[in-house]
Amino acid sequence: MGAKTIAVLTSGGDAPGMNAAVRAVVRSGLSFGMKVYGVMRGYNGLLNGDLKEMNMRSVSDIMQHGGTALFTARSPEFNTPEGVQKAANMCREKGIDGVVVIGGDGSFRGARDLTGAGIPCIGVPGTIDNDIACTDYTIGYDTALNTAMEMIDRIRDTTESHDRCSVVEVMGRRCGDIALNTGVAVGALTTLVPEIPYDFQKDVLDRIRLAQSTGKRHYIIVVAEGVGHTQELAERIQKETGIESRATILGHVQRGGAPTLRDRVVASRMGYHAVELLQNGLGNRVVAMKGEQIVDFDITEALDMPRTFDEKMYRVSAILSI
Repeated sequence: MGAKTIAVLTSGGDAPGMNAAVRAVVRSGLSFGMKVYGVMRGYNGLLNGDLKEMNMRSVSDIMQHGGTALFTARSPEFNTPEGVQKAANMCREKGIDGVVVIGGDGSFRGARDLTGAGIPCIGVPGTIDNDIACTDYTIGYDTALNTAMEMIDRIRDTTESHDRCSVVEVMGRRCGDIALNTGVAVGALTTLVPEIPYDFQKDVLDRIRLAQSTGKRHYIIVVAEGVGHTQELAERIQKETGIESRATILGHVQRGGAPTLRDRVVASRMGYHAVELLQNGLGNRVVAMKGEQIVDFDITEALDMPRTFDEKMYRVSAILSI
């Protein structure tokens, strides 16, 4: 028997497109005759009873905004067995028999635990890092890529004017996808990612000198957050080459801003699919994109999947960027 009353929450780091997913969950649920609650500030909202009943107008004019209208927060209390049971009891008190959790791997572990406590949950992947193994695409990734590309295009203007080397750090602690694809898009001389160890001499200095020999006079190097040491890298390049070098850390600017069309559409499709699963009496699932198809996996199976890095794209970026 399918869910009659559902809730939706956003958890972990915010990502552009989360609002489109919330909107899709609310309106899909209402169209199926469900009562829908919005949970404020992630799992904290379940623990504290910070919920509000949603109607069609509750999600008007939120899709074009970045961040999350439901807000988000970390919840150490929910990470305990007692916290999970307290959240499950709150759901029962409100008559909630299904929850859609929009977030990353940590949020999905919480969804699995809440399902184990008797409240069926569906995970929707929302994180700019694109670091969830079961899905080809996570909500927010495309917007973050376009923001990073635009910022680096602007940095390039001053880099060209001064014959400089700009070392730009983008987000991605465990995952180099933002760095890799942004590096290709901006023509970075070198892209450094956590998945592949780099050699400073071979991957940085030798490539700068090869580019110099072809007449190039300004250089962009993209570094993933997980590689780090961006300031030190810039200082070392200047010391070894004599080229004026500057470090820029883009930081949380990549998390904000209006979501792209792709993020809005994918989020809408994923949100609808999540509600459809709950309507069909299913829980403990993660919504995912494979190719252009929206599919779903068991949460435990999804969390155990190994993440792969596109090493061919990494080789392509090196070939195209001299």
